[in-house]
Amino acid sequence: MKWSGRRQSDNMEDRRGISGGKVAVGGGLIGIIILLVNIFGGESAQNLAPILEQLQQGQSSAPTEQRDLTAEEKETGEFVATLLADNEDVWNKIFTENGWTYEAPKLVLFSRQVQTACGGASAASGPFYCPGDKKVYMDMTFFEELKSKFGAKGGDFAVAYVVAHEIGHHVQTLLGTSAKMRKMQQGLSEADANKLSVALELQADFYAGVWTHYNQEMNQILEPGDIEEALSAANAVGDDAIQKKMQGQVVPDSFTHGTSEQRVYWFNKGFKSGDIKQGDTFAELR
Repeated sequence: MKWSGRRQSDNMEDRRGISGGKVAVGGGLIGIIILLVNIFGGESAQNLAPILEQLQQGQSSAPTEQRDLTAEEKETGEFVATLLADNEDVWNKIFTENGWTYEAPKLVLFSRQVQTACGGASAASGPFYCPGDKKVYMDMTFFEELKSKFGAKGGDFAVAYVVAHEIGHHVQTLLGTSAKMRKMQQGLSEADANKLSVALELQADFYAGVWTHYNQEMNQILEPGDIEEALSAANAVGDDAIQKKMQGQVVPDSFTHGTSEQRVYWFNKGFKSGDIKQGDTFAELR
């Protein structure tokens, strides 16, 4: 991906050089809970907030330490800040075209653990969006695990896809889609509620594709292999792929993010169409 020399967003908090603070007792239970529902997730953390708040009462404090970032870490921060700026530019354009007002989120880079308005999280949580504070949280070690544990190709555009997906959840919050989904989930069986969660996640994949479409038109960012990196990441984090890898079998009724095929399809649809109005992933449920 071509990214050098472009604007970098100021809406980023880099906490990677900071360690310490509150440490979860009981083997990192908070991180495990978020991990179960929040790999590439958007709204689940908010639903868990009451549970997480209770668990945090059992956390102990550790001394806070700070270190200098390495040259590689600094470059990674600049890259992510550029991605964030690209997302701001694209979504500002799309919202303006539709007569809406875009409120940019913040993005937090952290190492090991972090406190959020949705509760505590660890590196094991994977990237996530917290609607409580309208921030995206990322520990960059996730992308190494994406390659080593789930077979993704990796690469800079895999990072771009993840950032765009999480900001897609922010877009859903601004447009009221997330709130509508939570209301629709009330009173449903777990399987039917999960189907709505899948639709929300697939729409975030679609929005990531739309962002790619617009950003290519505006900045000519793509290099050979970039789209393949995004599709490989989407394929790796399908519910079926993760379940087969982690538990040896697939349980469709428990899906909350969509199959590998679905995630690839909706990213591609967004990328090829560039039309936000073609992303009604809930239509199949009607």
